Amino acid sequence: MALPASKYLAEKFIFLLFVISSVSTAEAAVICPDKDPELENWKPGHNKENRVEIRNGRKLLLSSSATVHSIHITDGGKLVIKDGVQPIILRTRHILIENDGELHIGSEMCPYQSNVVIILYGRADDGSQPNPYFGQKYVGVSKGGTLEIHGKKKLSWTFLNKTLHPGGMEEGGYYFERSWGHRGVIVHVIDPKTGAVVHSDRFDTYRAKEESIRLAQYLGRVANGMILSVAVNDEGSRNLDDSARKAMTKLGSKHFLHLGFRHPWSFITVKGNPSSSVEDHIEYQGHKGSAVAKVFKLFKAENGEHFNVSSTSEWVQDVEWTEWFEKPDKARSKDMEKLSDFKAAHPDKICRQPIDIQAMTLDGTNLTTEVFYKSGHDYRFLCHGKDQTGEGCQNYRVRFLCGRSVKPKLTVTIDTNVNSTVLNLVDDVSSWKPGDRLVVASTDYSMYQAEEFQVLPCKACRPTQVKVAGKASYLHTGEVVDGVDMRAEVGLLSRNVVVMGEMEGRCYEYSSKLCSFFDFDTFGGHIKIGLDFKATHIEGLELKYMGQQTMGHYPIHFHMAGDVDEKGGYNPPTYVKDVSIHRTFSRCVTVHGSNGLLVKDVVGYDALGHCFFTEDGPEERNTFDHCLGLLVKPSTLLPSDRDSRMCKLITEGAYPGYIPKPRQDCSAVSTFWIANPHNHLINCAAAGSEETGFWFVLHHVPTGPSAGMYSPGYSEHMPMGKFYNNRAHSNYRAGMIIDNGVKTTPASAKDKRPILTLISGRYSPHKDADPLKPREPAIIERFIAYKNQDHGAWLRGGDVWLDNCQFADNGIGLTLASGGTFPHDDGSKQEIKNSLFVGESGNLGTETTDNEIWGPGGLDHRGRTLPIGPDFPIRGIQFYDGPINVQNCTFRKFAALDGRHTSALAFRLNNAWQSCPNNNVTDIHFEDVPITSRVFFGEPGPWFNDLDMDGDKTSIFHDVDGSVSEYPGSYLIKEDNWLIKHPDCIDVPDWRGSICSGHFAQIYIQAYKPANLKMKIIKNDYHNHPLYLEGALSKSTHYQQYQPVITLRKGYTIHWDKTAPEELAIWLINFNKNDWIQVGFCYPKGTTFSILSDIHNRLLKKTYKTGTFYRTSQMEKLEHRYPSKGYYYWDEDTGLLFLKLKAQNEKEKFAFCSVKGCERIRIKAVIPKMADISDCEAMAYPKYIETPIVEVPMPKKLSSAQLKTKDHLLEVKIETYKKQYFHLRDDFAYIEVDGVRFFLADEGIQLVVIDGHHGKVVDRVTFKNSILQGIPAQIENYVNNIKDHSIVLVTSKGRFISRGPWTKVLEKLGAEEGFRLKEKMAFVGFKGSFRPVWVKLVTNEDSAKIYQALPIPVVKKMKL
Repeated sequence: MALPASKYLAEKFIFLLFVISSVSTAEAAVICPDKDPELENWKPGHNKENRVEIRNGRKLLLSSSATVHSIHITDGGKLVIKDGVQPIILRTRHILIENDGELHIGSEMCPYQSNVVIILYGRADDGSQPNPYFGQKYVGVSKGGTLEIHGKKKLSWTFLNKTLHPGGMEEGGYYFERSWGHRGVIVHVIDPKTGAVVHSDRFDTYRAKEESIRLAQYLGRVANGMILSVAVNDEGSRNLDDSARKAMTKLGSKHFLHLGFRHPWSFITVKGNPSSSVEDHIEYQGHKGSAVAKVFKLFKAENGEHFNVSSTSEWVQDVEWTEWFEKPDKARSKDMEKLSDFKAAHPDKICRQPIDIQAMTLDGTNLTTEVFYKSGHDYRFLCHGKDQTGEGCQNYRVRFLCGRSVKPKLTVTIDTNVNSTVLNLVDDVSSWKPGDRLVVASTDYSMYQAEEFQVLPCKACRPTQVKVAGKASYLHTGEVVDGVDMRAEVGLLSRNVVVMGEMEGRCYEYSSKLCSFFDFDTFGGHIKIGLDFKATHIEGLELKYMGQQTMGHYPIHFHMAGDVDEKGGYNPPTYVKDVSIHRTFSRCVTVHGSNGLLVKDVVGYDALGHCFFTEDGPEERNTFDHCLGLLVKPSTLLPSDRDSRMCKLITEGAYPGYIPKPRQDCSAVSTFWIANPHNHLINCAAAGSEETGFWFVLHHVPTGPSAGMYSPGYSEHMPMGKFYNNRAHSNYRAGMIIDNGVKTTPASAKDKRPILTLISGRYSPHKDADPLKPREPAIIERFIAYKNQDHGAWLRGGDVWLDNCQFADNGIGLTLASGGTFPHDDGSKQEIKNSLFVGESGNLGTETTDNEIWGPGGLDHRGRTLPIGPDFPIRGIQFYDGPINVQNCTFRKFAALDGRHTSALAFRLNNAWQSCPNNNVTDIHFEDVPITSRVFFGEPGPWFNDLDMDGDKTSIFHDVDGSVSEYPGSYLIKEDNWLIKHPDCIDVPDWRGSICSGHFAQIYIQAYKPANLKMKIIKNDYHNHPLYLEGALSKSTHYQQYQPVITLRKGYTIHWDKTAPEELAIWLINFNKNDWIQVGFCYPKGTTFSILSDIHNRLLKKTYKTGTFYRTSQMEKLEHRYPSKGYYYWDEDTGLLFLKLKAQNEKEKFAFCSVKGCERIRIKAVIPKMADISDCEAMAYPKYIETPIVEVPMPKKLSSAQLKTKDHLLEVKIETYKKQYFHLRDDFAYIEVDGVRFFLADEGIQLVVIDGHHGKVVDRVTFKNSILQGIPAQIENYVNNIKDHSIVLVTSKGRFISRGPWTKVLEKLGAEEGFRLKEKMAFVGFKGSFRPVWVKLVTNEDSAKIYQALPIPVVKKMKL
């Protein structure tokens, strides 16, 4: 029977609803795992003995808190955490997922919205049986297992967009400050509903009574209920009339009636409520010291928030310490020390009334000073301390704290965030909610200045703002400073899905000596994913109290999982995203034997051991994108994790007798530890590690379970993955390191170090990791390194190129290193271009006990935090070996102090290794870098020690375009390296260097039998200036290597401090085809020789003989050098074996050796027994003296129009000498200034006076002998009338009067006391209040010469 139409329609509608409902439920189940209708509601309750098995396709939905022993999900079992319920806390010893088992908390399309905490409990020593693969306290994913964790989507981390000041100053509210030029009474009217300033005005009641009347009228117009902040700046009493005084009294003031001259006074009140007033008033103290009147008052705004108004009126006296003064000779210790004695000995250097006195012994021991008597402006004081007698101070120096003139200061602050702070951030942080915890990274040298905050409600905050509880203790920069992005990272620590370890209250020993290093429990939980897992995706997760001080147990650990992306069949690829890991006891994210993992937006904070860690060496194609790591501390696990103390105490795995060298073997804990270069790091921040931010370390062969996964040397040649837009700061050792390997063999008697200690390693990237294929440079782009105590970056290897990077406030900005002796990858180079270096930025840091080093800055002398030590020589780029190329780089704010040798360009301290003449710089820019601080070659003293190592003596770089020295094409060398100087070189005393021209190369001399000699090498045209070399290698090696830089086409002799070596190998380094030098080697008489040439291919490790040398009796025959035949000349009378060393093959531009290999000459000598010392210098000269000549003319100095900076070098040349033509004798003398030459016609002296501010010649005068002898007062008067700050050049001609009263004027111009003039004299002096380092007197019988480049303007360096 047919249904009625209405009933038919109704049934169809019900059926349609059923279909729609079924489809919606199915779709929801796919998107949100807890909506699956097949799930069985599960409430297991709390039972620590309940060993839960979820298997055989059973699907459970956990909807309430529970405690169980353990959970095993296998054989198609499934556990889902229910969303939309009260917070769930699940306590269990472990969760094991395998064999198609699944654990789901939310999904990628349906993030979990409620709160769930999984607590992993148990002690290491509680008797429970550990899983042989996973151990204890774990979430483990094994073969076939699925782990899906998807918490709320929240911003992981961002940057401050406004600087956060200590105490919250300038954070929110209002800040007002005035000093000189703003005299009178200053009034602020503040809205009590909002805390906003609605009006302010200044009334100059010192100048006119009309201002007093206007003040009274102004106060009368302010509405009742408004807040008034009133204060005096400078002076406001002189023309105050009764109307203003009465008006202020009516408001509630009790002191304004009695306001006197320059009295500080501050007042806050609510108009119409005099009882609400707060007031402070103090009399002016004159120039004696500071005086301050300060008030504050707390108010409640309309929205319920509190705000604080404070007002300060004060006279501020800045203070500074004088320099140290040694005890005056005439001071009488037994009568105490008198201030007047010091003032007499040091006029105008000590203030009339010192505020404080400090004393110390001459060897640096602090003393106590006590003032016993004061009369007028004279003090008498006594020193107390060890070895100081009761009679007074002995062998001491003293300094005085002096106050400067006082200045007025008025401040008004309205803090709208009482006990809270508003953080201004770069990104939208509206996903951060009240109760969330944040960490703000340090932006200073100490990583321990990272601070945690809790988010508070804030209705008024913009999407890029968040209010947090409390105030900052340290300065956290939130801006680009001097061109360098120093904005502090701000990371989110809280997530709604938490996995955490349950911890004991104190440390206990579950691994050897743990509690010797930690006073807290370190046995946390861990998550481990193994081979052939089915799927793992983790996001929106918080991990805390995770990791253990045992191998293999880390917060997140992918263990030998192979390819975990599409290459391994995973779709979607495996990832770890938006995860917060903090207070971890062993690393953050570990990638071990796994490839293709995406680690993105992960915050790792307060971690023990390497934070983001690739383990054995075969890990490739992993991507770390926008990850933040900070506060990374040492750990006991690996030698590289350990600090010095751990390194000394933990010696498991070492061979008996092993003595640790902590800074070599250990001490490498890093935020990002990358064991294979072929991984990607993008947008990451290493914001504080005990050692290093990013460390690329090399595994010659893979270690551990990965052994055998690649051939030896593979990772050392592997091209680098993408390294882009990363940053590192607040690290101790370095922001970034590419260097070192790890020991891959167990300890043995031959090498007692345990496996995985740090060893030498060299990186040389090539296509397909094949050294026979083309090089493939490692590119480092947009890297930022600042406030790293030692290095911004130390990068050693083959082709490592940096582009568009920024370095600031590092002890040393950047060192590019090759191999010390030879570049490991000959023909490669390292370079940096388009980058910025800042020596001392506007980020001054915070002066606290946390900062070990605080001292004056170079440019402005303001106090600031400093790296390493107050006198440490800060450097922008440090030349080491080479070759390197520096192009289009800017150096900003490098300024040396008297006592701190800061410089933009410098050299590695205490360097034993080679220095390459192919170190090139071009297109260099200097901003706020005094010309005296552009370069520094070093000098004996602190940090430089004796400056006596081989590399210290041979420092050199090539100024391609003159952008450093103003001489295009010149070479900058150490000032006393006579192997590469010539007569026209120009000294730059401020740099301790010289500007030279020439063709330069190197010879490596390897000495065998014996290998512990000191070598002396002499260039024949400067035989009075030998260079002594100790050798680059340790004394225990079987040979020694000497590596001088030499001038080509010159003659040399080589001598030894003992009997000459029986074998020598001479390598021609940086020789182009047909380049040559001639060398005489000293040997004992009776020696016979066997000499051959060969080519050594270092890459293939093969050697080919190319020729033999035969003895000749004619020196000239040395010129006849053929590819397979050459000659040597043995001058047995002098003991010199002569060879002409000439390159036979072409070489690549940056190669040390030829295209065929390294050309060598090998000498085997049969030396008579009992031979004497092989030093032939006395016999060699004058026989082989050569006349100094300039093979390559000095380049022309850039004109003023071509210079990029106002300060510049002034070229001065002074020369006087005798000319002899047979029986005729003539004298020649001139002074030259920037190419303009002034000849001296008559016998006597000539003075040229130059303005020290602008470098212009202002006068020239000659004093004949008759004046010098008869009217010496004339020259004395002339010198007395020279303006201060003048450069004075002096030369002599003929038999000038070299003695007599007139010579005293040279002392006034800086000459050392007690000098004696000879027949020829050249002098560069200075008339002024200080003695520049370039003041120089040269005097000899036959000639005197000074070629110098002087800094203009001449500026006195401030004292440290």
